Amino acid sequence: MNLKAITKGYGEHVAGLQRAYEAALAANGFDAVVVHGGAAKKRSEFDDQWWPLRATPHFQHWVALHEPGAVLIVRVGRRPTLLRVTAVDFWEHAAAPESDHFVEHFEHVALAAGDDAKEHLPTGRVAFVGDEAGLAARWGIEAVNPPALVAALDALRVYKTMYELRCLAEANRRAAHGHSALRRAFFEGASSELELHLAYLAVTQQDDPETPYKNIVAYDANAATLHHVAYARRRVGEGGPRTLLLDAGATCLGYCSDITRTWVRDGGDATSAVFRGLVEGIEALQLRLCAAVVVGMKYEALHDRAHDEVGALLAATGVVKCSGDEAVSSGLTRAFFPHGLGHSLGLQCHDVGCAVLKPRADNPFLRNTSTIDVGQVFTIEPGLYFIDALLRPVREGDGAHRVDWKLVEALAPFGGIRIEDDVVVTDGAGIDNLTRAVLPEGGGAA
Repeated sequence: MNLKAITKGYGEHVAGLQRAYEAALAANGFDAVVVHGGAAKKRSEFDDQWWPLRATPHFQHWVALHEPGAVLIVRVGRRPTLLRVTAVDFWEHAAAPESDHFVEHFEHVALAAGDDAKEHLPTGRVAFVGDEAGLAARWGIEAVNPPALVAALDALRVYKTMYELRCLAEANRRAAHGHSALRRAFFEGASSELELHLAYLAVTQQDDPETPYKNIVAYDANAATLHHVAYARRRVGEGGPRTLLLDAGATCLGYCSDITRTWVRDGGDATSAVFRGLVEGIEALQLRLCAAVVVGMKYEALHDRAHDEVGALLAATGVVKCSGDEAVSSGLTRAFFPHGLGHSLGLQCHDVGCAVLKPRADNPFLRNTSTIDVGQVFTIEPGLYFIDALLRPVREGDGAHRVDWKLVEALAPFGGIRIEDDVVVTDGAGIDNLTRAVLPEGGGAA
């Protein structure tokens, strides 16, 4: 999809934000809010290197800019104002925006190097949203990130406009190219994890700072580290790696995709066959979980169903010697599937608004506790891993008899499995699966 088609409807998106911000400001006793786009952060106090800018998500909700020092002013009854710094820097400069579709929707103020934005700020009851609390103090704004207002603005990101959905779909399309390329590379020949990571960036045409998170590229046992980013530099010998878990996304105008696939080579032995069956089982149960989404359902109930499915799979493949129900009730499935089923997705990979309520104590890592509703976008990502630190207490505890430890030891070198799609909740038709629309194949064997 080209950018002109993606940005269609942006005017309605901005108009809706203006109405919603005005309501949030009135409800919290403010006349205006100053949203700071962010400032570059030093890598260390002991050198002169700077991290690439990660724009404030509240700022990006309005405009996809990654320019240090940019400021958005939203007032009741007035068109929003965008302040941009036009400094000349012969050392480096911010990347040009991917699209200029936003220009006509704002009043623009250009700030030269050294100019203070203070003279352009509104008077009255003003709030400041952003990281630069010291800057707010210099401008005389006392209300910095007021919790009630920030919570109201975060809530606006739960339900996506058509403009946002197009951005999310495009982010999935971009990431799908990278996943397909690395799948081919994995099955066709051995490359190091680092080489695959670099190949993914090349195919998606997005450098590390643009990606929604650091790519997880994990061969074999490394897949048992849920966020494995310490890429191995050496190629795997003796026939290459047996498994690849790739958790990698892309961005479009600030919006993220978050996709995971796990692939396994057929090693021709019984253990490889069991692990391949587990990969195919996670793929099948992930699709069943996607199909189970209905409006009004608690996301935590979907997470609970994922544990039921994982328990049944562990029992069916002989990894556990008890029933699937007993594997769940005894807490055993949490040693094999320790993370939450998914999270809200949008301007941040783990976006806000869907985890306002705390999960149950037995689901400490669940990042989505919302009631599923039309317009939400979230991930569905069941997994199954062989993590020694989690399995050791089981092995040493009263429930050790429930596990086939010989089989677990044989499967541990394969690491783990995760399958993840990004989905939109639709009215009366379940979901639109943004990921499967562009990457129909899930995990599996060659």
